[in-house]
Amino acid sequence: MYHKVLIVGNLGSDPEMRYTPDGTPVTNFSVATNYRRNKPDGTQFEETTWFRVTAWRQLAEICNQYLSKGRAVFIEGRLRPDENGGPRVWTGNDGQTRASYEVTASTVRFPGGRGEGEADSSVSLEEPPPQEMGEDEIPF
Repeated sequence: MYHKVLIVGNLGSDPEMRYTPDGTPVTNFSVATNYRRNKPDGTQFEETTWFRVTAWRQLAEICNQYLSKGRAVFIEGRLRPDENGGPRVWTGNDGQTRASYEVTASTVRFPGGRGEGEADSSVSLEEPPPQEMGEDEIPF
């Protein structure tokens, strides 16, 4: 079995790059997507979904170099569910229950290129990420 997710959104924070103990680069960043719809009374409602994206190796280095908070991004990858098969759930500082979807990126595209009017640029990583690590083994 296989699955793929496609995410088009904006970075919610600058990427953070770290290295595993064996020197493999890994970059994490958050991406927000928005969905607008109308309520039955006619008012508009906007729903924001957050994704926590992980990129490995050369893709990690490129994401760290070219992405920044607010930038539009197109991600192809796979979901990494928690041990129960769902999103990661936690309690925020305000006491509200929150959830985020964890995604391992295989392709990252930067719509619009580095400046206005430039073509889209993309980077693909066809090799699988290194062996899956437990949350306590990731260096951040």
